[in-house]
Amino acid sequence: QVQLVESGGGLVQAGGSLRLSCAASGVIFSSHVMGWYRQAPGKQRELVARITSGSSTNYADSVKGRFTISRDNAKNTVYLQMNSLKPEDTAVYYCNDLTAQAMGNDYWGQGTQVTVSS
Repeated sequence: QVQLVESGGGLVQAGGSLRLSCAASGVIFSSHVMGWYRQAPGKQRELVARITSGSSTNYADSVKGRFTISRDNAKNTVYLQMNSLKPEDTAVYYCNDLTAQAMGNDYWGQGTQVTVSS
């Protein structure tokens, strides 16, 4: 059974930083592409960062230069370091197994709330 457990969210002032973690179980983590999505109130869920099994990364334009995705295959964990946070980064953040998603298996955790105050 696949489980994705996000943590690390919170309330931070604009310009601050947070580090999100996502612990995965029940997946062949090391060989899968992993991603971080976010969903703000009234908006669609959007993919903000992805990382391949070889640790190549891609970012949405809105977070490029501020967010860094990384992974620790020994811990089955993917991270999202978020710096220079803006109020528009306020959202619930979710990780996802993008390899499984591409094969039609869409797994979601409970998400972690990030709130950035101005």
